[in-house]
Amino acid sequence: MSAHCCEHDTPAADTIVNLPRYKRVLVFALIVNAAMAGVEIYAGGRADSLALLADAVDFAADAFNYGVSLAVLTAALLWRSRAALFKAACMALFGVFILGKTLWNLWLGSMPDAPTMGLVGVLALAANLAVAALLYAFREGDANMRSVWLCTRNDAIGNVAVMVAAAGVFGTGSAWPDLAVASVMASLALRGAWQVAVQARAELQAERLTGGATACEAEAGHAHHAHGSHHHH
Repeated sequence: MSAHCCEHDTPAADTIVNLPRYKRVLVFALIVNAAMAGVEIYAGGRADSLALLADAVDFAADAFNYGVSLAVLTAALLWRSRAALFKAACMALFGVFILGKTLWNLWLGSMPDAPTMGLVGVLALAANLAVAALLYAFREGDANMRSVWLCTRNDAIGNVAVMVAAAGVFGTGSAWPDLAVASVMASLALRGAWQVAVQARAELQAERLTGGATACEAEAGHAHHAHGSHHHH
């Protein structure tokens, strides 16, 4: 679970060898997530389920994230880390949005349709497990790769939670399980955003220090050369 920044060199170097494979996995993930976002927006609206809508927003955000990852895949670490920071901000916004919507639905007192929630939850879980299985090999890469893995893993957890919520709504005849699951999914998004942001900032800081050290060495070398020339004269 935890990010070990000092161990990134080896996995990151290893993933460069498999870059074409990683790119194919990202394209597949993007298509699956975009399709599932559409399905869940429609089903969530029909079933009046906030947990399904939360999952739909998550799928849409992930499809966008995979697109960003593809765009910066071969870019320098600096840009990949910046992209990861941007994605962390998207994940955090998603979390805040769902928490706000949960309070709104609580006030309205709407009742979701459990069978639709359960059916779509199973379909979403199957889609996410397929993507997660393919991304598993890249989970310890740089912050950008890690954010992609975290998003997919959180989605799979969210899908199971939607199914649990469906059973809860069906069993209790109450909207509470749906609202509770939506809140948990929002919390997962916020926690994932924090993890990705911390790692990305550490990578940016390391890059800055490395760049700074190189500049200092160049400056020192230049000063030494000037001093040597002056001494020679």
